[in-house]
Amino acid sequence: MRVLGIDPGLTRCGVGVVEGSLGRPLTLVDVNVLRTSAGIPVAERLVTIEKGLDAWLDEFRPDAVAVERIFARSDVSTIMGTAQASGIALVVAARRGLPVALHTPSEVKAAVSGSGRADKAQVTAMVTRILRLDAPPKPADAADALALAITHIWRGSAQARIDAALAAAGRKQ
Repeated sequence: MRVLGIDPGLTRCGVGVVEGSLGRPLTLVDVNVLRTSAGIPVAERLVTIEKGLDAWLDEFRPDAVAVERIFARSDVSTIMGTAQASGIALVVAARRGLPVALHTPSEVKAAVSGSGRADKAQVTAMVTRILRLDAPPKPADAADALALAITHIWRGSAQARIDAALAAAGRKQ
């Protein structure tokens, strides 16, 4: 399974592609951050993110897309930009008919570190270890995108097996 993880943001949108399956070593395919300048209009920034995500989808052809679920923070302007970038991510994936999963930050932290309260340094360290990287991915948005992809492979694969087992059990009755 190949998953594109997206850590949405208006200024920095982390993108990372991971390949693998549950119970097997995972592999980093690529990671980067799409950047936009606060000095240009929001609509143009969203178009830049859309074009960047489309290019990633064209190049890496993931089987699924994992996006961080938006959560409330104290700064409303940050939430708005993140939500707008998240919406773009959902649209570009849906336009291609790709399965999209939303994962909460605590779910991702728990999946990669074992603790839903892990800090960014702990998540980055575990992403580095899980993917057997020589150096931690930077900035944190890049590491977060990879953590989202890892979470989806591990949780998505497990959920797919459960669904298949339930479907098989239903057919036997």
